[in-house]
Amino acid sequence: MNDSVIQAAEAYLCTLFQNNSDGHDLSHSLRVYENAMRIAATEPACDLTVVALAALLHDADDHKLFATQDQANARRFLASQAVPEVQTSQILRAIASVSFSQNPGRRPDTLEGQIVQDADRLDAMGAVGIARTFAYGGAHGRSLASSIAHFHEKLLLLQDTMNTTAGRELARTRHAFLETFLEEYKQETARE
Repeated sequence: MNDSVIQAAEAYLCTLFQNNSDGHDLSHSLRVYENAMRIAATEPACDLTVVALAALLHDADDHKLFATQDQANARRFLASQAVPEVQTSQILRAIASVSFSQNPGRRPDTLEGQIVQDADRLDAMGAVGIARTFAYGGAHGRSLASSIAHFHEKLLLLQDTMNTTAGRELARTRHAFLETFLEEYKQETARE
């Protein structure tokens, strides 16, 4: 894996996500990268370069953030770094398989895609997932009740969608925290 390409990806994302405060930002991409590398360490058959770059670039063309076609932002970055076409295709394929809303009920068909999907979903769970839910809700005018509904529509479903053994293990604790939070929220708002 080429560390200079990873550093260049971080710099590119810093520019791409500048002024974004809805939970889809550089920090999110870096957490997904860290999650992915942690999972990848348990999957020796994976291509670490594909995992790393797909994790970092997974939101570079997210439909909620950009009106790009054909993964233009990710594709442009990979071309600028002279990433070989074979790896570029694998990275773009993995990225395309990550989204919960764009791939309902579908499991990525590559190990690298499975790892990155797990890594992204882990960042939607636990304390960070809760914080991101309310950051996104606030940025898009959602009420607290609407943000809480998102837990039931997506976040509580994620544990059962994990692809890898490591992803499932990491999801357990984060899922339990979501449940604890919701129980406390329910108690605190019982009179509303």
